[in-house]
Amino acid sequence: MSTHEESRSATVREYLADLQERLLKRFGEIDTTAVLRRDTWERPGGGGGVSAVLEGGDVIEKGGVNFSDVRGSELPPAATKRRRQLAGRPFRAMGVSVVVHPRNPFAPTAHMNVRYFEACDGSGAPVFWFGGGFDLTPYYPSWSDTVAWHRAAAEACAPHGTGLYPRYKAACDRYFLLPHRDETRGVGGLFFDDVNEPGFEGAFAFTRAAGETFSRIYPALLEQRARGPHTDHHRRFQLYRRGRYTEFNLLYDRGTLFGLQSGGRTESILMSLPPVARWDYGWTPAPGSHEDALYRHFLRPRDWLAEEQPADLPEAAW
Repeated sequence: MSTHEESRSATVREYLADLQERLLKRFGEIDTTAVLRRDTWERPGGGGGVSAVLEGGDVIEKGGVNFSDVRGSELPPAATKRRRQLAGRPFRAMGVSVVVHPRNPFAPTAHMNVRYFEACDGSGAPVFWFGGGFDLTPYYPSWSDTVAWHRAAAEACAPHGTGLYPRYKAACDRYFLLPHRDETRGVGGLFFDDVNEPGFEGAFAFTRAAGETFSRIYPALLEQRARGPHTDHHRRFQLYRRGRYTEFNLLYDRGTLFGLQSGGRTESILMSLPPVARWDYGWTPAPGSHEDALYRHFLRPRDWLAEEQPADLPEAAW
């Protein structure tokens, strides 16, 4: 790898490591009761990372902000499905992955990931690309919160190219889909992959915009929704919907598959799973309930920035 490529990698690594620290600081300010466990680890095949998990807090029941920078002699299938020419090639992959499972059922779970890959094609020429995005998984959703989430996503995309928000919003809707349930995991956001245009600087700038937007909007939403009263009924439904989150991550998530296939650290890879979940056989929501509203109005793709709030949407549960 040339000096120029090493310099690019160092720049990305510096940003990602700083992003991890800033997010941990912000979440620690929101929840001073959560216990932080930080593990520095090495991967037998090369590289390593820092896993930082927050647990047992009044606000954050479980959350993680993980940084990794790993190398390998052969890209796994999860990373070469759309890049067949890179199959079997050496690689370097680095990223920050964030998942927060709040304790309060009215506070949404959120996920964010920004990542960078380097590899060489069959001729030995370097190949790079960025990926990532963020998405929101509410249990008792707010129409206004969802619109604000998507407006922030659109604003993050706007300076970086025409049509990026609808393109990456649609990609998020397609990706975070549970086909066996015929429902989306949540209300979406952005999802992008294989981004290397308009060159390294432009692709990196867009990836940073995604990371900074999440760092701004989700902690503010968490603070707003995390401390209100709730009942055992609300908690039970939260745990039931966490089961859907678990199903997606274990069955479909490419990041989980890449990590396991590439010999990554299992504890860090499965950090995204909630601490408690449940599966109730044959459960259905009561018609007209807040739980029913989640299924009828939120767990399908919508044009959140154009559509009007449904007239039959119940008042907020909190």
